[in-house]
Amino acid sequence: MPKTKYTGVYSDANGKFFYQTELGVDKATGERIQCKSRKDQLGQPFATAYAAHKELIRVKHEYQLSNGLINYNLTYDEFMAQTYKPYYRSIVEDSTWNSRQSTMKILTDRFGKMKLRDIEVGDCERFRIWLLNDSGLSQAYSSLVYTMLRTTLDYAVTLNFLSSNISKRTKAIPKGKAVVAFWTKDEFEAVLSKIYCEDFYEHMCFVMLWVYYMTGIRVSEGLALWWSDIDFGSKKMRVHHTLDMRNQNDWTRKPYTKTVEGMRTISLDDDTIAVLKEWQAVQEAHGVKNFVMSATGKPTYRSTVMKVITRYAKLADVVDIQAKGLRHSHVSYLINEFNANVLHVSKRLGHSSPEITLKHYSHLWSRGDEELAAKMSGNIKFDSATESGVDFNGNQSIKY
Repeated sequence: MPKTKYTGVYSDANGKFFYQTELGVDKATGERIQCKSRKDQLGQPFATAYAAHKELIRVKHEYQLSNGLINYNLTYDEFMAQTYKPYYRSIVEDSTWNSRQSTMKILTDRFGKMKLRDIEVGDCERFRIWLLNDSGLSQAYSSLVYTMLRTTLDYAVTLNFLSSNISKRTKAIPKGKAVVAFWTKDEFEAVLSKIYCEDFYEHMCFVMLWVYYMTGIRVSEGLALWWSDIDFGSKKMRVHHTLDMRNQNDWTRKPYTKTVEGMRTISLDDDTIAVLKEWQAVQEAHGVKNFVMSATGKPTYRSTVMKVITRYAKLADVVDIQAKGLRHSHVSYLINEFNANVLHVSKRLGHSSPEITLKHYSHLWSRGDEELAAKMSGNIKFDSATESGVDFNGNQSIKY
C-alpha cells in the first residue's frame, strides 16, 4: 500500500486514504492494539491524507485519555509541547494553527516553567490583569489569549492532568466592541480616481478594490477567485473557495468558505461585469490565467490587499482602513445608497441569519425612519399656556 508523507497514513489502489497504526499492547492479552479506519469520527471518508493524519492524532489522544497516562510533575511548557499543541494542530485549519503561534508563545512565556498542578487562581488573575493593563495588546486580542489559556487547562482536565480548571474562577475578558472603519461612496470614488489603470499592476489594484467594495466578499474568498467562478452570461459570482497560503509556491485553494452559509452565489451589477471583462482581457494579454486578483498568475498575498488600501488611501487623503473594512464599506454602500433590507444583505454576505448581520452591522442602518419622522411632524397639537400656573418658592425659585 502506497505511503503518504504522514506517518501511519496510506492510500489504496483507488486513491482512497486511510490510517493504520499500533496504539500499544493490551494489558490483559498482551496482544498489540491495532487501529485502522477510512473515516473520521463523524463517519466521513477522508478527502485528503492530511485529514486522515489529523484524525489519527485525535485517536491517539483518545487512547491516552482512556488509559490515564498522567504525569503529575508535568510543566505547562511540556504539556503544551507534548500534548496540547499536537491535539490542537489536529482539529484546526493550517491558517488557524499558524495564526495562533504567537498566542501560545505568550502562554508558554508566562506559565511554561510552572508545574501544571501548581498554577493557582492568583496566577491566572494576575495574568488576566496584566493582559488588560500592561501587555499593550488590544482588548480583543487579550480576550483571545486568556480564552486559549482556559482552553488549554480544560484539555488538561479532560486528560486527567488536572482535577479542575481553576482559571474559570476568574472573570473572562470580554472582546469589547471593535469599530471597523470603512469608506463611504465619496471616499471610494476618491480612491479610484488615484489609480492609473494603464499600468498593469495598478489595474490589478483597481480590480481588487472594486470587487471587494462592490461584492462584500471576505478577503480570503476574493484571493481564491478564479475566472471559472465568474458567469458573465448570468452575471453571477460563485463564492465557494478560500485561499490558504504559505507562499506563492505553497498554497491551497480550499473548496469551502468560513461557514456553510458562506457557500453562495452573488449577483453582479453591470459595472462590475464590465470591469471584470476588461481585466480578463488585459490579463490574457499578459499571459495570466486562473486567479482573478493576480498580476503574475500566482495567488496574491493577503498582506498585499492591506498595502494596496494603505497606498491609495494616502494618495486620496481618506481614512486608511483594514482589509475587512472593504466588507463593511459594501454594507454601508448598500444601506446608504439603496436602503437595502437586512435579509438581502445577509444573503449577500454569506451569514447564517439576518440576526448575525444585525449583530455586526446594525449601526450602519441609520436610514429607514424618514417616513416615520415625516408623519410625526405636526402630529402633536396643543395651545401654549398664557400665564404660569406654578408658584415657585425656596431655593428653587428663579426670578427674572
